[in-house]
Amino acid sequence: MDNYNFFLLYIENVKKSGAWGYNLVTVINILNMKTEFLKAKTNPDASFMVRKDRSTGSLLHGHTEMELICFNAGSGSLFIGENILEFDEGDVILLGPNLPHGWKFRTQPSYEGEVLTIRFRKGFWGDDFLNLPENTVIRTMLEKSGKGIRMKKREGGGISKLMEAVMGVEGPQRIILFMEILAKMAMAGYVSLIEEEYYNMDHTPEEDKRMERITAYIRANFRNKISLKEIAGVASMNENSFCRYFKSKTRKTFIQFLNEVRIRHACRLLMESKMSIKQIYYESGFSNITCFYKYFKGVTGKSPLHYQQQFAV
Repeated sequence: MDNYNFFLLYIENVKKSGAWGYNLVTVINILNMKTEFLKAKTNPDASFMVRKDRSTGSLLHGHTEMELICFNAGSGSLFIGENILEFDEGDVILLGPNLPHGWKFRTQPSYEGEVLTIRFRKGFWGDDFLNLPENTVIRTMLEKSGKGIRMKKREGGGISKLMEAVMGVEGPQRIILFMEILAKMAMAGYVSLIEEEYYNMDHTPEEDKRMERITAYIRANFRNKISLKEIAGVASMNENSFCRYFKSKTRKTFIQFLNEVRIRHACRLLMESKMSIKQIYYESGFSNITCFYKYFKGVTGKSPLHYQQQFAV
């Protein structure tokens, strides 16, 4: 079975089982995205984990718990699934369960970034508590964090101090401080990290399956040339109808979407491999280096060389 059909099979199994954890990571591995799925760590004396680390970054990984991350010192790039976003010192990120993620700090001589993290099960306090009317804003925020939400430093001021305070207390005070953190975030304002690729939510189950076929095919074959006729065939549509349909659902043309997938792959290779830029643009599905430079700068705001130098060891 080829990668594309295997991908569709896993998507279908995920829908039926609802077990996003293992299945999602397996799909990502099929598409050559190295993701480590971490087992939940249990501590009989604590309902959630909090820690502070200094490092140059974190490899792409996933886990069943939610995670609150504060980049206490340093800036760099954040990986959420196939998306690559920039973060600044002081940014606070809340990620839903089973969401592959990682980050890399921009390299500076003898410098390591500092990260505070709290990892917790969404329902560790019980559904009854979260459903209290006073907790509506917190419950809403947790529900919206499925693909990640962010608070910039100006909105999230004080979060890092509260997270550090959690590390120094025991017993009920840990939960009280953690609730204070979540309440502060929920009331201060936050934004979604990732825009939905499938924007138009007014659709039928049949359209869901069609969009899954289209995007899965693109991700499995972006390294190769994909003609408009070919992708329209995947959608069982003629070319003109496909163009109108795809843009109405994604707010992007097919070429824009395809090139963004290719550029995200190139970004990861620039940071994680020793390949030359010439090798990377070819490996990412571009046949013309001029077009590669143009699209890369359009998506990242930087040239490939400048982007690579930020993360050179």
